[in-house]
Amino acid sequence: MASQSSKLPAQAEEGFKDATSYDAYRPSYPPEAVEKFLTHLNVAQQPDAKIVEIASGTGKFTELLAQRPERFLVKAIEPHPSMREKLVQKDLPGVEVVDGKADKMPIEDEWGDACIAAQAFHWFATPEALKEIQRVLRPGAVFGAIWNAEDYNKPKSWPATTKWEQKLNDFVYSLHDGIPRFRHLKWKDVFDQQLPATPIQVIKDTFTDRLPRFSLPLGEDSVKWTVWLSEEALSLRLNTLSQIALLKGEKREALNKLLEEILQGDDVERNEKGEIAVHGVTYFIWTDRI
Repeated sequence: MASQSSKLPAQAEEGFKDATSYDAYRPSYPPEAVEKFLTHLNVAQQPDAKIVEIASGTGKFTELLAQRPERFLVKAIEPHPSMREKLVQKDLPGVEVVDGKADKMPIEDEWGDACIAAQAFHWFATPEALKEIQRVLRPGAVFGAIWNAEDYNKPKSWPATTKWEQKLNDFVYSLHDGIPRFRHLKWKDVFDQQLPATPIQVIKDTFTDRLPRFSLPLGEDSVKWTVWLSEEALSLRLNTLSQIALLKGEKREALNKLLEEILQGDDVERNEKGEIAVHGVTYFIWTDRI
């Protein structure tokens, strides 16, 4: 297959190189959240609906689409070679895996009944990507983005369930490399930037094809969850975050020391197996193509 994708950010290229570990230790999505999300996208209970999934990765969300009774037709777009190969190996029914990016998708105009970005929109929240997403969706179709956010990877304004998760969240924030992630919430700006500031700007935008492409305000919903992980499983899950995966030397030692310290705290809840309660939320947004 010829490559359709331009260069990925180094943080994504290197941070997600170990596609096997990513696939094994990144979480799936709660059934309640998936049902709500697809309902808001107007494709739940719609047989043979056509779905464009951008940055499908190893197929954590793609698998759920392929298992649905609607028998969706999915074009799964993924630019990262290792992740794309892992997804191809799964040979999911109704899924065509395609090499491409959010701003350059080899899909015909107005093909999709919905477009989905799972755990990924923050990587390509640009006007160019919105224009391309609009192009591949039929009029009135819906674009949606969904994320799993553990308390240790949440936005600063969201409260953590426990002290240890907040301390880990503070550490994750300290690793900022200039590339916005979901937790920074900068991805929302691309929708707000659609709105012209003045009546004169409206006229200019009309002639330069810069009118809003998606509806505002965004629809938003979320589902809270708790999972039980061994200390090893927690460490492996943490390592699926691109910034954590790239840690070496003193920074890696600092993370290991922090984990050892905070997991001895009195606010760490464990079950009879010694597994730790890890809290989080599945958060999702949706917006109509104009």
